[in-house]
Amino acid sequence: MKAVVYTQYGSPDVLHLKDVARPMPKDQEILVKVRAVSINYGDLIARNFKNVSPRAFNMPSIFWLPARIEFGFRKPKRHILGSEFAGEVEAIGKAVTRFKVGDQVFGYLGALMGANAEYLCIAETGLVTHKPANLSYEEAASIPYGALTALTLLRKVNIQRGQKVLVNGASGSIGAAAVQIAKHFGAEVIGVCSTPRLEFVKAIGADRVIDYTREDFTQGSETYDLIFDVLGKGSFSRARRVLKKNGRYLFASFRLKHLLRMLWTSRFGSKKVICALSSEKPMDMEIVRALAEAGELRAVIDKCYPLEQTAEAHRYVESGSKRGNVVITLAHHGAY
Repeated sequence: MKAVVYTQYGSPDVLHLKDVARPMPKDQEILVKVRAVSINYGDLIARNFKNVSPRAFNMPSIFWLPARIEFGFRKPKRHILGSEFAGEVEAIGKAVTRFKVGDQVFGYLGALMGANAEYLCIAETGLVTHKPANLSYEEAASIPYGALTALTLLRKVNIQRGQKVLVNGASGSIGAAAVQIAKHFGAEVIGVCSTPRLEFVKAIGADRVIDYTREDFTQGSETYDLIFDVLGKGSFSRARRVLKKNGRYLFASFRLKHLLRMLWTSRFGSKKVICALSSEKPMDMEIVRALAEAGELRAVIDKCYPLEQTAEAHRYVESGSKRGNVVITLAHHGAY
């Protein structure tokens, strides 16, 4: 089968199309014929991990070394990127009961990756479920990572109907999903992004959008029950004045200083900092599917590239020009 592989860290130039062995499903696994794969932040980090210093890592530095060892210190241990996918069940292991050959599915491989290929195997008990019929393969492949992360983090702060929620970083995978899921929970949602992405954030349902290049929400008169800081670049100290009493400042990406602030606010004051890790479970994929089927969670596709142009797709994502999701599509001409 065809796959895009990388055997060293670096720029998109390290990505190459190659013939590799097609995997075989174990007893409790399904073999998926991949139709679409999205490119997310994790792909970019994993591809260039050698050049990501502990200081530049978007989590506490203590996690940098274990992550580096997991992915490979000098060279990548896993040679195929891609964590979000959609496709068809090509074959099933003899103990599989949830799926049958021909089922359309979508899912998330997490740090294991391996979706930038014509076929992949995943356990039927993993983060995979039937694809919503109202979504294309490209749309379905763009949803799991952001939706699972946003869903599990918003549950940790017990989001409630009628709350006013600000999503700082509303145009990325997690932020866009957070806007839509917070709306599902009945919140009023304000998104923060840059000028080129204003229309995108409006299109996914934000009640109002703030262009951070023109307006600093921390200096405004509006107050919020929850500020969801997706990129971890904001400041609780600056935002404290626009948090309501008992308000929460939620970091999706955080550093040691944020953890220390969380410990301090847990003991003093009514306004709290929350640093939390996503803890998705297989049932969460069913929730994501239901939200998508109900039209409450959708993906906006910016560009699609064929598998052989994966390097070009990475360059486009890294350029900062994307306005929506960037997806790799696989046509499967003939047999491999």
